[in-house]
Amino acid sequence: MKNLADIIDTAVKAGSFDTLVAAIKAANLVDTLKGAGPFTVFAPTDEAFAKLPAGTVDTLLKDIPKLTKILTYHVVPGKVLASDVVKLKSATTVEGSDVKIDASKGVKINDATVATPDVAADNGVIHIIDTVLIPA
Repeated sequence: MKNLADIIDTAVKAGSFDTLVAAIKAANLVDTLKGAGPFTVFAPTDEAFAKLPAGTVDTLLKDIPKLTKILTYHVVPGKVLASDVVKLKSATTVEGSDVKIDASKGVKINDATVATPDVAADNGVIHIIDTVLIPA
């Protein structure tokens, strides 16, 4: 089996997650997401972050506790592939609260649509989403 890159390196290589990677670095979550895992990450693209109200990302980068809460809300412990996700109604995130899963028309995580499922990493899996998830 070939060695895959970890979740962080996979996101960096993809090139469409600069904001996510910068946020992960700011929140000191790099070592965690390079750890053994496995993790399932619902990864918002740069376009997803761009849909947030103007200034939101800059504000979050200055509020590390809130940034950490939002980022960990995008991570589910374990490796949950799309074939598993479609059987679930919700999943408990690392942040502690649940995300809703709706697989009736494609797959939605809360209000975000999974654009690309099952991007493999050696310590888990990434599902690319089109909207940033915000915990209640």
